[in-house]
Amino acid sequence: MAPDLVVVSNRGPLSFSRDNAGKLVAGRGAGGLVSILGPAIAGRGATWIASAITDEDREAAAGGDVEAEGFRLRQLVPDDADYRMYYDVIANGTLWFMHHGLYDLPRRPLLNRYWHEAWEGYRRVNHAFAEMVADEAGEGATVLVQDYHLSLLGAELQRLRPDLRAVHFHHTPFCGPTSMRTLPTPIALELLEGLAGFRSCGFHSPRWAAAFEACCRDVLGNAPATFIAPAAADHVDIEKVAASEDCQRELVALDELVGDKRLIVRVDRIELSKNLLRGFSAYDELLRARPDLVGNVVFAALVYPSREQLPEYLAYRQEVESMAQRLNDEWGTDDWQPIYLDTSDFFPRSVAALRRYDVLLVNPVRDGLNLVAKEGAMLNERDGVLALSREAGAWEELQGAALEVNPFDVTGTAEVLATALDMDAGERADRATRLRDAATATTPASWLDAQLAAAR
Repeated sequence: MAPDLVVVSNRGPLSFSRDNAGKLVAGRGAGGLVSILGPAIAGRGATWIASAITDEDREAAAGGDVEAEGFRLRQLVPDDADYRMYYDVIANGTLWFMHHGLYDLPRRPLLNRYWHEAWEGYRRVNHAFAEMVADEAGEGATVLVQDYHLSLLGAELQRLRPDLRAVHFHHTPFCGPTSMRTLPTPIALELLEGLAGFRSCGFHSPRWAAAFEACCRDVLGNAPATFIAPAAADHVDIEKVAASEDCQRELVALDELVGDKRLIVRVDRIELSKNLLRGFSAYDELLRARPDLVGNVVFAALVYPSREQLPEYLAYRQEVESMAQRLNDEWGTDDWQPIYLDTSDFFPRSVAALRRYDVLLVNPVRDGLNLVAKEGAMLNERDGVLALSREAGAWEELQGAALEVNPFDVTGTAEVLATALDMDAGERADRATRLRDAATATTPASWLDAQLAAAR
């Protein structure tokens, strides 16, 4: 029976690997989308359509659809060359940079012949997704398309299956008209017409919706329907991790590392938009301005590699590691390592750090939402203070209880860190309570309901 609910995303909710016997096994996929949307759609009879990315994914796709986690997974197997152009060059190398304001404009973007060929690959993969949705979805089904990778599906689904109730949700920020003008006019038109083909487009923040509407008015002459629905972490799922033996072991290890010192934490991908380097620079300024904190505070940066197929990201990781080492060499003593840098990806360790921090630094230059800010508020056991970038989508929800960070102002960030560390117990407790209330005001189920309502 054709499903009434179809979810579409680039990365799937399941990842496939081999066990010790060489048998293909499925496990939960990585990424925030899976953790917030997977539990919400479980048991609803949904089909989730996603790319088969790894060799194991492709082998699983050859065996047909997979039933797991309360839904059915159907995988698209794109042409290898098309997928690289779609994912590396356009989605990550162009749209991500454009929406996050990351371009070094004197040098990038370089929209040469290779880039234009890559756009054709992006178009082909989007159209292949649209054809699979059109083939899979039941009459009048609701289709929830996730993120900037699949911006062209709306117009194509409107052409193939006008009966479908399709909405799009953008998990990143959306750029303004000035940045949109970096794209060639026909391609900006195709991109925005693709999104305008949906019944509605959703965003985590009113700011990103307003930017999208402004781009559409500038290029299309009108603004399509939008809706605002900030996503939420699954508190039941994350509290299971917090209660696990792995997390408890990591918490003990972190206690041994920190001792009686204060703890500043960040949990991030090594991603250009996350602003790791300015965070370290702010910590450096904090130590210079406050000799009383030297030897008495540890900065734990639990950051893991991302998009290392792009040269900018490899270079950024090298900068991050080099700066942490330089500051440890300059400030460290025999019994104090000022920066603890962990570039592994072990979620129980990250959860332990969120339970343990005195200050959580979340200072992206731009972010669609930032779930870490909400997860920290849910998990922290020490009335920790959140120092949050005003450029994060979560700022609008949490600003009443978080301290404001201008992510470009290193001295200002150092002053915010000092304010957080000096804050008295009563104010810390009050802010922590208000943070928890704000972070838990929405749930994955309510976020899903907002998308379903927009489709109706």
